[in-house]
Amino acid sequence: MTKPSIGGNRTGRKLGQRVKKKKLKASSRQWLNRHINDPYVQRAQLEGYRARAAFKLLEIDEKHHILKGARRIIDLGAAPGSWSQIAAKVTSSTEADIRVAAIDFLEMAPLPGVKILQLDFLEPESPGRLMEAIGGTPDLVLSDMAAPTTGHHRTDHLRTMHLCEVAAHFAIDVLAEGGHFLAKTFQGGTEADLLTLLKQNFRQVVHVKPASSRAESVEMFLLAKGFKGRKTEVEASEA
Repeated sequence: MTKPSIGGNRTGRKLGQRVKKKKLKASSRQWLNRHINDPYVQRAQLEGYRARAAFKLLEIDEKHHILKGARRIIDLGAAPGSWSQIAAKVTSSTEADIRVAAIDFLEMAPLPGVKILQLDFLEPESPGRLMEAIGGTPDLVLSDMAAPTTGHHRTDHLRTMHLCEVAAHFAIDVLAEGGHFLAKTFQGGTEADLLTLLKQNFRQVVHVKPASSRAESVEMFLLAKGFKGRKTEVEASEA
């Protein structure tokens, strides 16, 4: 007779278990309790993803189909690497034919088929090194970048929105026509200038909150689909 899984899940861990380390602060204990009992954390471990964030990308793709047909992908703010894992799989990227480039100022363990740059994306040389690493024009630019939080909502929002804007300009500079751009932002209102920029350059712009993004989290994702292509100098002057 097969023994049933513990607590109704496939990880062998009971949902609702508590952290017993007595020296933890109450806030740390609360975070750990939530983390170890998070079904997306358990599913990520079971399916071999480095973080629960993998399911945010997969859920967005299930509805918006941004991974289909992608041949080259750039992943900004990639650590610990779950989005890059997905990118390498869908592009069939290998060490002999790198089709995914990932960048983060944090150290990342190597991933097969992914060129990892430990570098701040805001450094002047970062865009060029990413394009050199990927060896061609990307069909998808992903950004999970977020500035370190200060606890002040407006400040955190503005700092992360700045990263989103820089990522958007980069995507417009490098994407293949028809490509897509996905970036993390925070609730609190997306700046009008950024939305205008994206709507001018993409066929569809939407905000997305996947189910795997915690309900209490202020994060959202800004998705721009169908890059219209870069204007020539003549077209730009006539606009």
